[in-house]
Amino acid sequence: MAHLPLLVIAGPTAAGKTRIALAVAEAAAGEIINADSMQIYRHLDIGTAKPTVADRERVPFHLLDIVAPDEPYSVADFQRDVRRTAEGIAGRGRLPILCGGTGLYVRAIVEGFRFPPRPEDAGARRRLEREFDEAGAEAMHARLAQTDPRSAQRIHLHDRNRIVRALEVLELTSRPISEQQAVDSIEAIRYNAAQFVIDRPREVLYQAIERRVDEMLQAGWLSEARRLLQTGYGLDLQSMQALGYQWLFRHLRGELDLGEATRLIKRDTRRFAKRQLTWFRRQAGLIWLSWTDDAEIPHLVGRLVTTATALRSAAPPARPRFGGDTTA
Repeated sequence: MAHLPLLVIAGPTAAGKTRIALAVAEAAAGEIINADSMQIYRHLDIGTAKPTVADRERVPFHLLDIVAPDEPYSVADFQRDVRRTAEGIAGRGRLPILCGGTGLYVRAIVEGFRFPPRPEDAGARRRLEREFDEAGAEAMHARLAQTDPRSAQRIHLHDRNRIVRALEVLELTSRPISEQQAVDSIEAIRYNAAQFVIDRPREVLYQAIERRVDEMLQAGWLSEARRLLQTGYGLDLQSMQALGYQWLFRHLRGELDLGEATRLIKRDTRRFAKRQLTWFRRQAGLIWLSWTDDAEIPHLVGRLVTTATALRSAAPPARPRFGGDTTA
């Protein structure tokens, strides 16, 4: 089986991944596939720091805005969509560039994780949803912690969908979902991948995070959160676990002032970046590229373009048609 070439540009939030990926894609005839688990959702634009309209005019982006905030979307769905998209890009004689900070998404693609079939029981799910609404998030999360502590550690206290799903799987199969999600490598890896992590010195990264939060608020993030709240999207949704929305929702409900909400968003984003870095440091085969100021960007881009050129040279000739192409 021929392996598809794939350039991976990962790293923590605010590290400059999209900026660098754009320059590489322009220089190396590439197209960018989103690997941010929150940018897949429509209407979460400012708060997830999606590429701008100008960015998307420069280079094709894929897997942005593909599901509504209340629609389920799994890592297995992402694998399927990336495969179709990467085949389409390669079929046009261009290079797929996977860019984003969701470590599980990146790893699932590069290592070819295989996920078991998902048992479903609409009756059991509705009953568990009623129990969640009656007993509350803390009680249901505590129940999950007793029966599947590994899942409880991963799932946010207020993530209603995932808590109910984990309890449903346990009830239907008598096995924790965390055990069933133990992943295997597919025998034939689909990608010939070169993986890079874009990083910045800790203080520089934190300054960039705080500056970006301020810029996002100035760009209308609060209005975006208000529209989501008015539409009926609540914190029980997986999509609403995106950084910052919970604090803006609480501000809009009069529970805290905007200054405190902003402080908490910046704090949570710094902590999230730290967790991202910890995840990537535990992975083998990643090449780390660190930068401090703009003068270093051309060197980083040049190195990535050289790698991109080598990946394209090693790829088989483009075919006229591959599988379907999933494009934003």
